[in-house]
Amino acid sequence: MSFFKKIFSSEKKETLDKGLEKSKTNFFNKLSKAVAGKSKVDDEVLDNLEEILVTSDVGVNTTLKIIERIEARVQQDKYLGTDELNKILREEIAGLLSETNSGEETEYTIPKLPASADGAKTPYVLMVVGVNGVGKTTTIGKLAYQFKKQGLHVVLGAADTFRAAAIDQLQVWADRVDVPMVKQAMGSDPASVAFDAVQSGVKQQADVIIIDTAGRLHNKVNLMNELTKVKRVMQKVVPDAPHDVLLVLDGSTGQNAFEQAKQFTAATEVTSLAVTKLDGTAKGGVVIGISDQFQIPVKYIGVGEGIEDLQVFNKYEFVDSFFK
Repeated sequence: MSFFKKIFSSEKKETLDKGLEKSKTNFFNKLSKAVAGKSKVDDEVLDNLEEILVTSDVGVNTTLKIIERIEARVQQDKYLGTDELNKILREEIAGLLSETNSGEETEYTIPKLPASADGAKTPYVLMVVGVNGVGKTTTIGKLAYQFKKQGLHVVLGAADTFRAAAIDQLQVWADRVDVPMVKQAMGSDPASVAFDAVQSGVKQQADVIIIDTAGRLHNKVNLMNELTKVKRVMQKVVPDAPHDVLLVLDGSTGQNAFEQAKQFTAATEVTSLAVTKLDGTAKGGVVIGISDQFQIPVKYIGVGEGIEDLQVFNKYEFVDSFFK
């Protein structure tokens, strides 16, 4: 379809292609076996495709939606050739992602917020959530780098106070990117750190304030109370904060990422997703499934370890690279 036009720069696209290589190869190896000796899309091909999508971590519910859409196309064209299946997959999955407003962006941007009553700049407050080990701190560091590269003034808040390593790791990123970070001692009240960070950001006339939070999932009620408290104290400084609650998920965990998404969306209002570590796995289909199942837009994907390898998620480029 015409919407699969070149959007990313060749360098950025090459990074995306490379990052999704394992997922793409795994998918096409299975698909080529499924259509071997077949000239048209029939019930057997569709059954095989359903199994391939499920085993590629797209998820059962999302897979059934995709199959239904392709079945509708087959009904329209009784002699749909297997050589057209790849093109149809790209179109239908891009259409599915469109329904969650996923992947419309091409660059790192933040919305322009109205000034406060006294005319002061309103910073964009981003609260980042996710379990330990998913790449949350790295994602924050890379986001800070990208926003700073856009000429924005960024402030970090180390509100994951339950692990000394979390504060130290974030400090390493703050030093590397050369942005200020607000922190307190390990064991401090996370809400107190968040309050200080937002207050400091306002004083510094920051454009973006990124708040790290604890990655524990031991108890949903405690997690909910903690995140609610963090939000409430930030709103004492910036009434609409946080403007975005970004859930970071490890794409390499496949179906486990669905479970994490379920836990966090039950504990707090998640407004966007970042899916990391896609370069080291064949489970890239999880991006499609999670976005569809939770109806939450994917904003960023991690396709490598480099500082530039956290990319803004663009559905057309993603689907093009995955199914190319």
